[in-house]
Amino acid sequence: MTPITEVNDNETGVCLSADLTIKHYYLPIMYGIIFVFGFAGNLMAIIIYVVKLRPWKSGSIIMVNLAVADLLYALSLPFLVNFYIVENWRLGEFMCRFLRFCFHFNLYGSILFLTCLSVFRYVVVVHPLRAAQVQRASRGVAACLAIWAISLLEIGPMLSMITTQKYGNTTDCLDFASNDPNTVWWYGWLLSVLGYLLPLVVVCWCYTRISGALGKSLSASRPSRVRAHRLTVITLSVFVMCFLPYHILRQLRVSSLRSNVTSCLQMKIINDAYMLSRPLAGLNTFFNLALFTLAGDKFQQAFYSLICRRKPTINKVAVIC
Repeated sequence: MTPITEVNDNETGVCLSADLTIKHYYLPIMYGIIFVFGFAGNLMAIIIYVVKLRPWKSGSIIMVNLAVADLLYALSLPFLVNFYIVENWRLGEFMCRFLRFCFHFNLYGSILFLTCLSVFRYVVVVHPLRAAQVQRASRGVAACLAIWAISLLEIGPMLSMITTQKYGNTTDCLDFASNDPNTVWWYGWLLSVLGYLLPLVVVCWCYTRISGALGKSLSASRPSRVRAHRLTVITLSVFVMCFLPYHILRQLRVSSLRSNVTSCLQMKIINDAYMLSRPLAGLNTFFNLALFTLAGDKFQQAFYSLICRRKPTINKVAVIC
């Protein structure tokens, strides 16, 4: 596969000069912030679950796997920070493909883990007689194994689509949407529909049913209902604020490369917006950290006991999953 340039050679400098600030300052800073907080936060979450919160129910197992996915993504970010600072990729084509793969593996793995949590919460709240079955550890293990396998099947083809490109004495590690548009266009649509839109529909349906069930059975002042609404807001915020802009702008980016009528200005605007959206998709790690603290009292108690070595005074609140 032969990679293409964003625009014709004689227009490259004009059309892409304005995005240098984004590429050389915005991306390294954002990826650096995500690495620091994502690495520390998810490592702490895994330690708390392993040391303080055993035995696990299905919800805890899914949370741990979500933290592992975010931690693996965070560990890949220093390589990208170095790349955007020195403006030259020195790690070879395999590492380029692997690091781009890590981003998308985390992205679609996180989407599936959040969707699975939503389905499990739906069963616990709307069908309480089945709650004991859903909360079994074996159900959580089976769900996580399925999610890892599905994510690998979704993202596996990307390894053959990502490549590097030489510009004189420098090498660029192309992101997914900057490779051959005729190859990645159909695959990008497939990922957007099956990997994002379908899970979004499932999540919205689950939380609509959960909200209706809680509205009928709990008073507005009950802490468990407040917590359920907060979990709903955080999950939907991840899907809308982090994942939606990236999927829209990625498709616009690829479509602009395929089109023969896209002007230089339009291409520059789309390219800049797409580059801005990439770290936003990685910010789902911050929202995921908030999910750990809202999942139940026990995580908060374990956190304070690990940090302060004393038990805080926290009101008992019902755990939904």
